Amino acid sequence: MSLPVTVLTFDRHPAELVSPERAPCLLTDLAQKVELLESTGVARVEVLPFDEERRQETAERFIDQVLVTRLNARAVVVGQDFHFGNGRSGNVASLEADGRFEVHGLSLVPSSDGEAVSSTRVRQLLAAGEVEAAAALLGRNHEVRGLVVRGDGRARDLGAPTANIALASNLCLPAEGIYAGRYRQPGGEPQPCAISLGRRPTFYGPEGALVLEAHLLDWEGDLYGQPARVCFSHRLRGQEAYSDSQALAAQMAADLVDARQALQS
Repeated sequence: MSLPVTVLTFDRHPAELVSPERAPCLLTDLAQKVELLESTGVARVEVLPFDEERRQETAERFIDQVLVTRLNARAVVVGQDFHFGNGRSGNVASLEADGRFEVHGLSLVPSSDGEAVSSTRVRQLLAAGEVEAAAALLGRNHEVRGLVVRGDGRARDLGAPTANIALASNLCLPAEGIYAGRYRQPGGEPQPCAISLGRRPTFYGPEGALVLEAHLLDWEGDLYGQPARVCFSHRLRGQEAYSDSQALAAQMAADLVDARQALQS
């Protein structure tokens, strides 16, 4: 049986409404998620709003109204641990019991180290700064998207002007530190860059605001107001406070050399 493939997802993580204090950070925003899904060649990506009405929806109504009536499903593929409906009352057995479509409950795929590939594991690796290990599970480098905003100008004064990127507060970020990666402007090719994610402790101490900055290697221009995509490919070092701006400038120059070498390896 050959059928067109539809991917069903929500417009937000359900925990954002059900238990906001426990909602995980997001590995992609919604636009990026849809883009990635469409790139796999699926026929359709269906985005459902997760609101209070959907939160209260029973598993039986979800099957009837969404899977059968809206999507006309003939086969449903989910993870073995999939739950849905009010109170997580629905599961693979509930789907199988309905009888109006085939059900395929799939086990999690193991990674090379034997651990299951999961969003939880990816978040753990990112939180530890292990962006290369996270990329191995994702099948791509971790990417964040935001808008370039004006910073305090210190990086330019230190000889390495950066694009300051404002991000949604619920996006997953790697551990604070210095990274090598790629920066993409709208419609442009990925460009090599050095990335700083931290609180600029030399000037603002350990309690400064968290800032994402990217210095594009071998490029000059004005990026203010543009959407930006930043991919993390290599971790170079952790964040450190320096005795003065001269010491910091010297380290930043060394970081640019290290970033270039990492991206060429």
